[in-house]
Amino acid sequence: MNILFIHQNFPGQFLHLARYAAAQPGNKVIGLGEAENIMRRGSLPGITTLGYAKPAGAGNETHHYLQNTEAETRRGQTVLRSLVTLRKQHFEPDVICLHPGWGEGLFIRDLFPHTPVIMLAEFFFRSGEADIGFDPEFPVSLDWLCSVRLRNTTQLISLEQANVCSSPTAWQASRYPWYIQERSVVQHDGIDTTFMCPNPHETLTIQPLATPGDSMVVAVNETPIPSTAEGQQQPKGAPITFTRETPVITYMARNLEPYRGFHTFMRALPQIQKNHPDAHILIVGGTSTSYSPAPATAKNYKEQYLTELHNQLDLSRIHFLGRIPYLALRAMFRISRAHVYLTYPFVLSWSVLEAMACETPLVASNTAPVQEVATHEKTALLVDFFDPAAVAATIQRTVNCPEEIAPMRRAARQVVVERYELKNCLAANYDLLQKAAAGAFPLR
Repeated sequence: MNILFIHQNFPGQFLHLARYAAAQPGNKVIGLGEAENIMRRGSLPGITTLGYAKPAGAGNETHHYLQNTEAETRRGQTVLRSLVTLRKQHFEPDVICLHPGWGEGLFIRDLFPHTPVIMLAEFFFRSGEADIGFDPEFPVSLDWLCSVRLRNTTQLISLEQANVCSSPTAWQASRYPWYIQERSVVQHDGIDTTFMCPNPHETLTIQPLATPGDSMVVAVNETPIPSTAEGQQQPKGAPITFTRETPVITYMARNLEPYRGFHTFMRALPQIQKNHPDAHILIVGGTSTSYSPAPATAKNYKEQYLTELHNQLDLSRIHFLGRIPYLALRAMFRISRAHVYLTYPFVLSWSVLEAMACETPLVASNTAPVQEVATHEKTALLVDFFDPAAVAATIQRTVNCPEEIAPMRRAARQVVVERYELKNCLAANYDLLQKAAAGAFPLR
């Protein structure tokens, strides 16, 4: 088969499937994404990776409701030009897999009217529902609610062209209009539970930096880890090595922002540190925003909440690590006494399943779609997203009563193995790809 994957941050969610497809005899796999992202991430063995130039954004006079739509239209046009060039090189895909969220699928049918297309239905925004208006601390205006009505424009135009859509969780699929759900399947991309697994002998070493609260990972099991620290800071003090015997509490998000409950976690920290004065807090994530609006009164949310909690925190035991390599993330999960995962009703992070696979004690918000993958008192301890006191009290239970929660940890891993194991998800996703290529999902 000739298989084309399109994702502005290729490989994105298609990482495992693209690798698997490329390894099958007789397949030719091409990945297309934004050139800057591809240069930063690198290419995958066995896959021809092509980059398109970053398109211009919306014009200065564009109505603000339409700015995303205009930028995405420009991206779709740029992708179309790349595909025209690819076609001139005599590549005809048997099946196309793409993420429709950024406009890359807008014009796919104009060039490939009969090629089967699989699209990732990741999240559909609805005015006043789910994440929109969920957090009263960040109220949404009528103007913003109106803009949400148009936020799905690109997706709807793109998904209408799909032969079949795929969503990673049932809740995420349920957010879409009925006519999209009718042509959708629920299929997670998978978690490598052979890699993400417990190891009671794991060690993680960090180096505190000059700015109070900032640290960087320097080693996993005494193997040096290349620095990923933002900027150039001088080390301050001796490195610290953590093991499973060290009281370590962890939090992770792609970016530290309200959509992932960063404000609730930060406000829980004073009580957490009172309850566990010997504990170290490891916080992983960038300081930009992925989903939340930028803060109005600070450079980033990390700065905002450190300022809010000034003199309430012992920063010598709080370690902002920035973004860390995958090997270090696994080590963090393996040594953690309590991993905190908080989220608006929104896209489910891979990290929560990866933590469960490592048998990390999980303290998570009782929000969708967390409730789809974790059950209170059986595989995790679920708390009110907005309640810092409940977060602190629940962490106290996981840290102080490890034997009580041991069965919960093992059950959590079993859920991931049974429902989200990579090799099973890969088989299902590749089967979907083969069926689409064979014409099993005629375009309606």
